[in-house]
Amino acid sequence: MNRHVPSLESPVEQKIAWARDVLDRRKELLLGDERIAEELSTLKQAILRSREAMTRAGIAEICRACEAHEGGSCCGAGIEKHFRATLLLVNLLLGARIPYTRHDPLSCFFLAENGCALLARHVICVDFLCQKITARIPESKIAALREKEGVELELLFVLEERIKNKLTEASGVSSL
Repeated sequence: MNRHVPSLESPVEQKIAWARDVLDRRKELLLGDERIAEELSTLKQAILRSREAMTRAGIAEICRACEAHEGGSCCGAGIEKHFRATLLLVNLLLGARIPYTRHDPLSCFFLAENGCALLARHVICVDFLCQKITARIPESKIAALREKEGVELELLFVLEERIKNKLTEASGVSSL
């Protein structure tokens, strides 16, 4: 397996394989770093707070109904091409079960039968709210959600950078 991080243009399967390989080879190194372990825990809590805010605001139910009854999904095929391999590694470190194959050929690679398989999501996935949602959900609830999402995305960015630095240090390679 190629040990260099796949480029953004690489196929998603290659990014997943890289993330799984790094997890297998470097899990102890990464989780043994106190700052990384702490940041993973903090990120997981921030993700849970964001998801709770989505549920409380009614957004999760609107999305579920849209997918089930209207055949729509914002999680269309191709969105996954924007995901970095390090984002997938973060998800594996968080305990996400990343699929080996796409569940629905018309949907994002990571959209599973019961929603997104990822815990930490790309900014596109976190940030997008369709007009159906913005028309139905009060601005105050959206603002409260956005605040929590901002914290989540900032923590994710910092963690990805720390992981890249740790892997670079360990390998002596500056290609991350």
